[in-house]
Amino acid sequence: MTIISDAPSTSTTVDIPAVVAGVRTAFATGRTRSVAWRRAQLRALERMMVENEGAIAEALEKDLGRQPFEAWFADIAGTVAEAKDAAKNVGKWTKRKHRRLELAQMPGRGWIEYEPFGTVLVIGAWNFPFALTLGPAIGAIAAGNTVVLKPSEVAPASSALMADLVPKYLDREAIVVVEGDGSVSQELIAQGFDKLCFTGGTEIGRKVYEAAAAQLTPVILELGGKSPVIVAADADIEVAAKRIAWTKIVNSGQICIAPDYVIADASIRDQLVDAVKAALDTFEAGNPAGKPIVNRRHFDRLVAALAVTKGEVVTGGGSDVGTLKIQPTVVVDPGLDEPLMQQEIFGPILPIITVRSLDEAIDFVNARPKPLAAYLFTKSKSVRERVIKNVTAGGMVINHLLFHFSTARLPFGGVGPSGIGAYHGRFGFEEFSHRKSVLTKTTRPDVTSMIYPPYTEKAWNLARKLF
Repeated sequence: MTIISDAPSTSTTVDIPAVVAGVRTAFATGRTRSVAWRRAQLRALERMMVENEGAIAEALEKDLGRQPFEAWFADIAGTVAEAKDAAKNVGKWTKRKHRRLELAQMPGRGWIEYEPFGTVLVIGAWNFPFALTLGPAIGAIAAGNTVVLKPSEVAPASSALMADLVPKYLDREAIVVVEGDGSVSQELIAQGFDKLCFTGGTEIGRKVYEAAAAQLTPVILELGGKSPVIVAADADIEVAAKRIAWTKIVNSGQICIAPDYVIADASIRDQLVDAVKAALDTFEAGNPAGKPIVNRRHFDRLVAALAVTKGEVVTGGGSDVGTLKIQPTVVVDPGLDEPLMQQEIFGPILPIITVRSLDEAIDFVNARPKPLAAYLFTKSKSVRERVIKNVTAGGMVINHLLFHFSTARLPFGGVGPSGIGAYHGRFGFEEFSHRKSVLTKTTRPDVTSMIYPPYTEKAWNLARKLF
């Protein structure tokens, strides 16, 4: 059996079929369809995050070595804001959307009715365990579904805290946390949910997709990939360097939309490298040992990639197996066939690739699998528009990084190998809703009588004109 996990196996005594059956029974009561229930759960989720900020920060520090500000900024603030936004707008989102019908359909009315899929499974990720488990759940709850949450076992303190808090704040029959390893995820998927949302790596995402296909379960896959940063010749180098350096060390670079590598125009490459080094020196002045890595497997993978690089290590490069820390590292022009350029890095290592033109930068990105995010630094509108129109990615940010994840006004999702589907705000509500087409007709007068047999020439001619 294929185990859907990137952590060692652990046992569980949870009766998964019984848990899922109970959540389905809660959906069958019909209570989750009411706007009042949805709004109450969303407000309770917001309250849960606010009232337990200290405990959440402590769990994230245990799991990931996360500093309190990063815990609040990355996992708490965005989740609170999205829950608040959904609670405010869910009544408007659920209203049927009327559509003007063609003349041939008159008399009649048509609209889109938003209805919940039913019972949804959300499999979260370890790197932002609250934001990437509860964030998708917000859309599922706003859509009126019951939800099973499966936090990542790679962040055990966060998983345990979620399992403790959710039943205290939310409808414990309709929204349930199930803990465990990849075998638990496998068994959950086998129950045949009405919708599944998975956040994680591309390879595990493929396994999830295969397992869900056996049940014909529709999926949202939030995966990853090598997200590039193009720094054009006209960019503000100091600003670009600070923003790239900062986002590369947030959560030790263990972010699915972290800058995976930089493509720099040759005319400004050296200036950019110096500025990134200076920014890292400033940001990490009190942290010479480096950034914490989540576990030994990921630590060994990153150290091995650095050991075989053909590029020039211009800053950092040190590591400590005892503490599982790696210094923020910049590597200039690594080999394109080596691990740093073939695998998603997911750590505090930043390759910088030199190109001679914007066209070469665009071709470089497009020659590789479509990334979850792409970034550009430029002062020029023409450069901006060329990159937007010619580079395919799940999302794009100009002159900054990461912030497209934290807005409820834009959809967040991948394309191709970086993901399927998108959520946040109204887009999450729609992703977790079935858009049911409804067409109503009058019975009098029965103007469709022309299509009843026997088919006369007169009726056929009239039908041709009408349809």
